Amino acid sequence: MVDPAAVNGSIDNVNVLAQELLPTPEEIHARLPLTDQARETVLAGRRQVEQILDRRDPRVFLVVGPCSIHDTAAARDYARRLKRLADEVSDSVFVIMRVYFEKPRTTVGWKGFINDPHMDDSFRIDEGLYNARQLLLEFAEMGLPTATEALDPITPQYISDLITWTAIGARTTESQTHREMASGLSTPVGFKNGTDGNLTTAINALHSVANPHSFLGINYQGQCSIIRTRGNAYGHLVLRGGGGKPNYDSVSVSVCEKELAEAGLPANIAVDCSHANCNKDPALQPLVLDNLVNQITEGNRSLVGMMVESNIGWGNQKLGDDVSTLEYGVSVTDPCIDWETTEQAVRDMAERLQPVLSRRMEC
Repeated sequence: MVDPAAVNGSIDNVNVLAQELLPTPEEIHARLPLTDQARETVLAGRRQVEQILDRRDPRVFLVVGPCSIHDTAAARDYARRLKRLADEVSDSVFVIMRVYFEKPRTTVGWKGFINDPHMDDSFRIDEGLYNARQLLLEFAEMGLPTATEALDPITPQYISDLITWTAIGARTTESQTHREMASGLSTPVGFKNGTDGNLTTAINALHSVANPHSFLGINYQGQCSIIRTRGNAYGHLVLRGGGGKPNYDSVSVSVCEKELAEAGLPANIAVDCSHANCNKDPALQPLVLDNLVNQITEGNRSLVGMMVESNIGWGNQKLGDDVSTLEYGVSVTDPCIDWETTEQAVRDMAERLQPVLSRRMEC
């Protein structure tokens, strides 16, 4: 077979159709600067998660919100509701809104709000980065801390100053690139166990992220740079089930505690109530959350955080050709519990945790 590129004499960028310049992080930051109120929200949020991980705060953190952001109006609506609920339960639970803009795909599909904000394969990444930062800035200004998944290693330079907590997903926990990136992030970072349920990959990641790294990246001016990090002291493990089985039960948590101890790591465990832990059935998420609260009331001290996929409406919907037909407040990725169920579950969680928090500090 004749290679057309070879015939034309091309040896570089053979499969590249086009290259378009993005605004630099510095340019996006200049258009949407960090305000004093937003800065305080982010710094206070990070301190509170660090204190929970250091056992200086007996509360648990709860990362709750849509599986992915696709409609900014619905996201703002959800954020206003969540802020009121967060204030209500703040004595027992530190609430962080899940604001995921990037979605890893097993094969192909919508890659998230930053990559394709119009959901039409136009891939206006420049608009996605700007609009994502604008949304995070609004949430921080209202006093609501946010969490996201770090997927693309370039994206943090655009938005990470507005993030309180970061996840590294099950598909990327083993990635050297993501471990190096996480070692330089300014937030606490939760590493999920592998999709097969194995803990070793995440434990190896925790060792890696705590150490200094040097790697290729970009700076605020968009220049290719050697990034040198000090290491991140606030990495921790997130149980999300795997291999078709959950791993949130007390036996699985005890096994995780043992493996962390053998690895010389703190017994800091968060649990994702979604994914394999609920068999991808959103109705099971509140039951998983209830089980975790039971474990804490019965004396567990290693459980420090939970994750719940929640939206305004129940379940999920398929993304078709006409985005105007999408149902308001319903996920286009993984199925979520609705707002009414979220309110009830979080209030019940806070009420049951309140009496036992002082005991967690005494142990």
